[in-house]
Amino acid sequence: MAIEDKVVIITGASSGIGEATAKLLASKGAKVVLGTRREERLQQITEEIKNKRGKAVYKVVDVVKPEDNEALVKVAKAELGRVDVIFLNAGLMPNSPLSALKVDEWNNMVDVNLKGVLNGIAAVMPAFKEQKSGHVITTSSVAGLKSYPGGAVYGATK
Repeated sequence: MAIEDKVVIITGASSGIGEATAKLLASKGAKVVLGTRREERLQQITEEIKNKRGKAVYKVVDVVKPEDNEALVKVAKAELGRVDVIFLNAGLMPNSPLSALKVDEWNNMVDVNLKGVLNGIAAVMPAFKEQKSGHVITTSSVAGLKSYPGGAVYGATK
């Protein structure tokens, strides 16, 4: 698939993989729609892309909220006419041993990393069905592939 003139929504676009992806795709001619919670970073990255003659718009979103995901898709369609790709990149990874029992962090991680992806798919799927095309891409953490000494209970004391 050629990327030039494709409309790509990117969540988690304010840093790391999301920011780098947005800049790279825009440099190749894609029209990017950036979504994340940090508006100041969104403004800055959007301006950087525009200053290099790229096309970018943004919307502050919390991927845990279905309505925010829907609003992001609406911005893409209103400003750029369609959505060709959604890159569901928003995520977080608390780093503590299971024995620390940081249950609130676990719940937040599940909300963002799992529900956020599902909310993004639900928001974009009507547009993809209408267009009869579209691509969903997600980011996976290397933490899911990493093994820890002592087995599955990382950092647990005996």
